[in-house]
Amino acid sequence: MFDRHFKVWPRRTPHHLSVPETTLSFNLEVTARRHPGRAAIVYYGRTLTYADLHEQVERLAGYLRNRLGVAKGDRVLLYMQNSPQFVIGYYAILRADAVVVPVNPMNRTTEMEHFVADTGARVALLGQELLPVIQPLLGRTGLEHAVVASYAEYADPAFDLPVPDAVKAPPRADLGAGAVPWRDALAAGETAAPSTTQPDDWAVFPYSSGTTGNPKGCMHTHRTVMMPLVAGLVWSPMAPDSTHLVTLPLFHVTGMQAAMNQPIYMGCTMVIMSRWDRRVAAELIQRHRVGRWRSITTMAIDFVNDPEIRRFDLSSLEAIGGGGAAMPEVIAGRLREVTGLDYIEGYGLSETAASTHINPVEHPKRQCLGIPIFDVDSRVVSVEDGRELPPGEVGEILIHGPQLFKGYWNDPQGTAEAFIELDGKRFFRTGDLGYYDEDGYFFIVDRVKRMINASGFKVWPTEVEALMLRHPAIAEVCVIASPDARRGETVKACVILRDSHSGSVGEEDIIAWCRANMAAYKCPSRVEIRDALPRSATGKLQWRELQEQEWSA
Repeated sequence: MFDRHFKVWPRRTPHHLSVPETTLSFNLEVTARRHPGRAAIVYYGRTLTYADLHEQVERLAGYLRNRLGVAKGDRVLLYMQNSPQFVIGYYAILRADAVVVPVNPMNRTTEMEHFVADTGARVALLGQELLPVIQPLLGRTGLEHAVVASYAEYADPAFDLPVPDAVKAPPRADLGAGAVPWRDALAAGETAAPSTTQPDDWAVFPYSSGTTGNPKGCMHTHRTVMMPLVAGLVWSPMAPDSTHLVTLPLFHVTGMQAAMNQPIYMGCTMVIMSRWDRRVAAELIQRHRVGRWRSITTMAIDFVNDPEIRRFDLSSLEAIGGGGAAMPEVIAGRLREVTGLDYIEGYGLSETAASTHINPVEHPKRQCLGIPIFDVDSRVVSVEDGRELPPGEVGEILIHGPQLFKGYWNDPQGTAEAFIELDGKRFFRTGDLGYYDEDGYFFIVDRVKRMINASGFKVWPTEVEALMLRHPAIAEVCVIASPDARRGETVKACVILRDSHSGSVGEEDIIAWCRANMAAYKCPSRVEIRDALPRSATGKLQWRELQEQEWSA
């Protein structure tokens, strides 16, 4: 482990970090006792105090345990947009000694079927707009129960700013068999028995799509989640009464940690948006004197390109940053003009429960992953022979640290392939190609794995291909990244049709089918129907050739 990055290490900050031997649900309990009357959540005109939040978590945890039979270690799907109910549901699952499986609300029925089968989940907590996605699975798979939330019940109907349609929608009455309204679950008056969860028990299984097609559950304990949670607070300290704008999706580890778990640990206020709207975001920053905002690069670009941005008072902001894709130099400059702040970039994965590298606040570099944080040993090794590389040479980035996941759920082979032994340590193979400079800053240049980065959303071509092959007209498909001015990259599918459908199915037909059967960010925005796909002498599909053709064009 090198120490060259210590010369830019945050001042008066230790190199080693001791993390509390407690659980995530205990964090909320402590904060609720310390600051019961403080605003925990502000949501489209309504406020939930920490006392309110803790009480509702306790009641929902009791319902999960006593009415739905959720036992210790059971996996429970959390499938909804950013909302107070997401936060309540997340902590209620943990308080019930169960495991949170956060799911992207853009996923459709076919994708959800995999999550249900892979996790063995019998219970799902979801937003009512997603009930049509789940209904085909209730009672027909292992999924037995759904607790259905209406976001409108936590918002003020007289709120004076634009509100997403899902938040305006009144509570549904026709939930169907196996589903119960959120308000009824809370009104049942149940209380969970005392928690028996320990730091090394399972906590969260975020799913990371793999190269084999289906998403894989990253097994995290309370300890592995607590480490980057606390590390981020020590790296960039915040006041307990600061206010955070929550725009990052909470199902994703970065939003989960930086926009929910960290504020709850500190007792901060979360101003939650269910959907991104740059004008509403600026108004909320001004109205609630927001101090911290974590975003993805595309949000920051949209925000700073608003022609009206300078009319808002953004002087309360004290820290901005994020990741997902490198921040363009020109956008970083504009952000500094309107906020007076550097956009602090970081790096992490679902397998590390967020950050392993962060730029030092006092010495940030643009379009840079940052330096390895507390107790993280990060190396770069040759893709050809595995030897460790010196500064400036490009290879695969490896990570060893206390936030590493314990493996992929139900996938021992995938787990074995994800790790490598080096100097007696177990390193995670990120699949990202990069290098570090003389000061220990890491930079990413490419990917070993076949992955598309569309507006910060990671799309795995093999997963999209597996879904598209269910289309009755598609004989073969190869999914590649296509350059896109707004998203950076977008998804393109090169398709060979079955003879029986040749001439009767077009590109737009396939795109429409994809939109109905998979998350929008995965859907090909471009489809090219071909007579043949390039293959090697052994018949192997040459996806790199297609990829190179696309970018050279």
